[in-house]
Amino acid sequence: MRGHNVNIYFYERIYNKVKNLIAERKISEFVNRAVEKELEKKEKTSKEKLKEAYQRTAKSKKMRAEDKIWEGSIEDGIDE
Repeated sequence: MRGHNVNIYFYERIYNKVKNLIAERKISEFVNRAVEKELEKKEKTSKEKLKEAYQRTAKSKKMRAEDKIWEGSIEDGIDE
């Protein structure tokens, strides 16, 4: 698998834990898996927030009224 080398700064206490618990040639794999898990959480959270915002907007009477105004502009006589 292709990858990129990066320098990562660890706090001393974290570095010592990683050094003591993870085999020397397995640290990159460990860090990759940990970062991937956190990214999955962030992606899920982002999707949930977007879904909640959409649902709030869909329930909003003010937004539905504004949507109707904009729908009228779609049919403003411009021919394709």
